[in-house]
Amino acid sequence: MERRIAIVSMILKKPEAVPQLNAILHDYQDCIIGRMGIPYRPANVHLISVAVDALPDRINAMTGRLGRLEGVSAKTMYSDIYLPETGEN
Repeated sequence: MERRIAIVSMILKKPEAVPQLNAILHDYQDCIIGRMGIPYRPANVHLISVAVDALPDRINAMTGRLGRLEGVSAKTMYSDIYLPETGEN
């Protein structure tokens, strides 16, 4: 199986979920390329994007855990770029 580059996008509606969200991202730090968070005060939400490079199963597992957090909506968009498996991710 080949690694994929993807973007995991989240909308955080409950700030209380931040510690759990950060803990999950910490668990997947080996496949995270970068992260950007934007507070959108008029709607009282935070918009978060995380770029990842990993096997699809690992990306899906991370997205699933994030999406199960109360007050967090998470979706993944995959690129059409495939990378050889290295055994790292």
